[in-house]
Amino acid sequence: MKIVVTGSIAFDYLMSFPGNFMEHIKPDKLNKLSLSFLVDEMRKQYGGCAPNIAFTLALLGERPVVMGTAGQDFGDYRAWLEAHGVDTSGVRIIPDMFTASFFVSTDRQHNQIASFYTGAMAYARELSFYDVQGPVDLTIISPNDPQAMQKYPVECKALGIPYIYDPSQQIVRLDGATLREGVEGADMLIVNDYEYELLKDRTGMSDADMRAAVKRAVIVTRGEHGSLICADGEEINVPVVPPKQALDPTGVGDAYRAGLIKGLALGLPWRICGQIGALAATYVLETPGPQTHTYTLATFRERYKATFGDDAFTGIITGEL
Repeated sequence: MKIVVTGSIAFDYLMSFPGNFMEHIKPDKLNKLSLSFLVDEMRKQYGGCAPNIAFTLALLGERPVVMGTAGQDFGDYRAWLEAHGVDTSGVRIIPDMFTASFFVSTDRQHNQIASFYTGAMAYARELSFYDVQGPVDLTIISPNDPQAMQKYPVECKALGIPYIYDPSQQIVRLDGATLREGVEGADMLIVNDYEYELLKDRTGMSDADMRAAVKRAVIVTRGEHGSLICADGEEINVPVVPPKQALDPTGVGDAYRAGLIKGLALGLPWRICGQIGALAATYVLETPGPQTHTYTLATFRERYKATFGDDAFTGIITGEL
């Protein structure tokens, strides 16, 4: 299955604040918000939505193609991704720019405050699905340059490429008409619960409108409360997989998407797809950063089996089905 993953390519600067952000925010002063948090740790790591999703997909046995733009400093990052089974042939280097950068501070309750520097990502609008070699079985349009996110759904629909629409963090940068265009005709829509409400506000679409506009499934992730998959007239609640330790939520949603896509690649039922996504997400939560987790298909299967029991996924991975 040829899976093309579009989205930001970035370096992550992950910082830890040893307190609670909410204790320092005064509700009656929000019109003049001015805060500075002294962090006690910072790590620079590989990140960006597209490589994060692709990295976990590769761990799960796929060979995804990343389609995006990076800067002159991408050399080591490219080598890392290729070494872990990701196809970077769809990455265009912008010679005079630096790769985008994501700066995020996380407090003890896993609340986050983040900023994003666009850098080379601004050139993603110049890429086109018309230039992708060979047929594409599935793509995901994850947060990226706003003009690229406006362009890609139109191209996918014209070319008949099934796409997962994942506007997520860029909902605030896209207007209602653009968001509606992305939702309508998407194979799937996936956002978190807060983003889902924001998406409805900006598009003027109701729950029923969303489900009618999307071909296969509307998926809403809900943090510690798991995820809700609305497909085939059903509402499927998927629980989280309890973590052995909760270190860093950065990239958890990307891993969920990768696990879900792996289930789709195997032709599995929605509940099992969601459960694969839930376990993939927990592996990331247990590690410091979005691409430091590691496992084999065998160890993933064993933990999946211990959590959810035997089903079609464990049978396929072991060759029994």
